Amino acid sequence: MDFKKDLEALGLKTVNYKYNLSKDELFHEAIANDKGRTKKGGPNTDQKAFATKLGVKGPLMYYTDPDCTGRRVKDTYSVAWPEVADQIWWKADMQQFDPVKYQGLLKRVLEHLNAKKATLYVKDVFVGADPAFAIPYRFVGEYATHAMFAHNMFPKDLKGVKDVDARRWTMINAPSFVCEPDRDGSRSEAAIVIDVKNKICLVAGRADYCGVVKKTIFTVGNFLLPLQGRLSMHCSANVGAKNDAAILFGLSGTGKTTLSADPARRLIGDDETIWSDNGLCNLEDGCYAKLIDLNKDAEPVIWEALMKPGTIIENVPPPKGKKLSEVTPHEFDLTDKSVTENTRFSYPLSANPNVMPNAQGPHPATIVLLTADAFGVLPPMAILDGKQVMYHFVSGFTAKLAGTEVGVTEPQAAFSACFGGPFMAHKPSVYAKLLREKMEKHHARCILLNTGWSGGAYGTGKRISIKDTRALLNAALRGDLDEGKVEYELHPVFNMKMPKSCPGVDDKVLNPRNTWADKAAYDAAATKLRDMFRKNFEEKGFAKLGIEPVM
Repeated sequence: MDFKKDLEALGLKTVNYKYNLSKDELFHEAIANDKGRTKKGGPNTDQKAFATKLGVKGPLMYYTDPDCTGRRVKDTYSVAWPEVADQIWWKADMQQFDPVKYQGLLKRVLEHLNAKKATLYVKDVFVGADPAFAIPYRFVGEYATHAMFAHNMFPKDLKGVKDVDARRWTMINAPSFVCEPDRDGSRSEAAIVIDVKNKICLVAGRADYCGVVKKTIFTVGNFLLPLQGRLSMHCSANVGAKNDAAILFGLSGTGKTTLSADPARRLIGDDETIWSDNGLCNLEDGCYAKLIDLNKDAEPVIWEALMKPGTIIENVPPPKGKKLSEVTPHEFDLTDKSVTENTRFSYPLSANPNVMPNAQGPHPATIVLLTADAFGVLPPMAILDGKQVMYHFVSGFTAKLAGTEVGVTEPQAAFSACFGGPFMAHKPSVYAKLLREKMEKHHARCILLNTGWSGGAYGTGKRISIKDTRALLNAALRGDLDEGKVEYELHPVFNMKMPKSCPGVDDKVLNPRNTWADKAAYDAAATKLRDMFRKNFEEKGFAKLGIEPVM
């Protein structure tokens, strides 16, 4: 097969391959062969994948290394080749990797796999559902679970893609390798390195969280696609009965997946979307949802998908006193965070009964900027004008929710440019300018939707109910909150237009100050958050990029 020649040219000489296995085959391979550490201080020989009572007709249960229950952001790099170094946005979660050190590390990883005569699972997929720009992506790794995840999460057998071999990216994923920082140039025993020059994603060491397989190549897409005039976005997208599309920006945990999985709207995708001249298009073919505290009534689509074959449940422990082989997925305690708060679930788009054909749709009528405000001071909804859209898009404020990243155990205020800063390979202005151009060209409305806290800060106030959030979102999507259809009041600190009424929502909660017993405490907290916005804006130098301050 041609893939063997390609990988031999890369340096893999004495390994064994299992190429493009079916999901059922990968299910059994994962249970039999995926070995590694699952407990702190435990051996590297633990079984990592299991079946439930449903066997192959149900989900695959998978457990990551305890040091990698979320993305290893401090161990993510791009090779600082002189040819591309000026184009990349270097930052704490995209650090420079020395080209000489990288070449040595890659060689050692390949030699390690050759020496152990590793069995590697190979899965050929694409990044993007539109053949006009889809990026060929080849996963090559030690875990069948990761190959199954790639099958779930990305389009396969896409027709009409040009220059597949010349444009293909390859991920080499070797969890059994151990990096040595002094020798390899890494920070720890693991490194995730993007090599733009040679189209390689290298995952060396214990970085076996499934999200690494998708977020690494998403970062690659965020580098390549804007250079073609296509806006790559960390957002979900869906389409209503009137062919009215919406995109929902937001960091993990703010509601992108939950709010886009709406039985009344057809899903384009839940996390990574492209806005091109053809309209909207999913970068993926699957969903990767947070499972902690999942409510079957609030999120029926995800709840039903838990029982379906070919899905992967990550880091959810079995009910106490029971073996995984004895339980069905609906018996799991989804409030159990004993392994991690960042429990996850990968399922194909086809598990959602309401998906747009080819995961594509029209240009959006509504743009939603999601945030989860841990301070409890932002309004549940605000209507944004063009200048405010740019400001809040590059600010990307939210609470970094527990578990999504290693070391985060409670919500923290965070500013992440473009609502996905770690994955944005270019400077924020590149994406912001494309968003502004496309929004104005296609006359899209924009709202800020806060899914965070009300009546006080995190720990004192309460999380805004998903019922209220959905009612506000649905009203905005219908156009009920458009100019002239409802009265507004201006927030005196944030300078945002807040609707005074909304069908199905208590008027009192629309102005966050009303929900605080201590009004002076609210004013102080709101002023503190506004000053944080201003400080972030100044430190990032957004004014020099043509973004106007709006608060």
